[in-house]
Order: sequence, then structure tokens, then C-alpha cells
Amino acid sequence: MKSNYLCAAIVAVAMGLSNAAAFAGAADYTFESVAPEWKKGDDVVVAVRLTHKPSGKPVADAVIVRTRVDMGPDNMADMVSPVAAVPSKEPGVYAFKTDLPMAGRYMFSIAAKVQGEPETVVGKVILKAVK
Repeated sequence: MKSNYLCAAIVAVAMGLSNAAAFAGAADYTFESVAPEWKKGDDVVVAVRLTHKPSGKPVADAVIVRTRVDMGPDNMADMVSPVAAVPSKEPGVYAFKTDLPMAGRYMFSIAAKVQGEPETVVGKVILKAVK
């Protein structure tokens, strides 16, 4: 009789663990700037790291589907800069060429598709441009 209870307990734990994986979502990922500051100017290459929060590991091979750079944090959201992806040498780091024409704070909005994740991962990163 005890072995039946043990089997039932093992099955319950296994089902609970499999359901926990099903609840993973886009909120399990975060984007962050790889540098605290960037030099202002045209054609500045900025980079962000995509990390899986539960494991702390960088996420390589995500497909970037949307980007935007503007000065929203300094109340100038209509001041938008062009953004173009450029190659990155580090797994989990995504690099982009953009214009940071003046010193201040820029909002880098980014959306990505991560393999195995049905939801789009969305992030907003503050980039600080200095002289």
C-alpha cells in the first residue's frame, strides 16, 4: 500500500514540474545594456544582452523583430533615431548602429522571438549618451 502512495506522489511531483515549464513565458527574459554609457554621435554601435532570468544565461540566436530608439526618457519621444542591426561577436549580445546626436537618455525598445518561446520577448533599455 505504501508503494502505491509513493508512486502517486512521484507522478504528482513529475506532473507539477512539467506544468511549471509550461508557465515559462516572455517575462523570464530581460534585455540590458552592455555598457553604462555610450559616446554621443552618428553611427554609434550600441549593444544589449538578452538573458534568461531563471538560469542567468545569455540567449543566443533570438530573432529581433522590432527596434526603436528615441529620447522619451528626456521628454523628447518624437526625437527618433534610425536603427540597423550589425554583427555581434558575443553570444546573447545584439548590436545595433544608431544615432545618439546629443547627450542624454535614450529609450531603446526591442522585441525578439526566442526559440521555443511562443510569446514575443519585449524590452525597454535606457541608453545614456555622453559627450
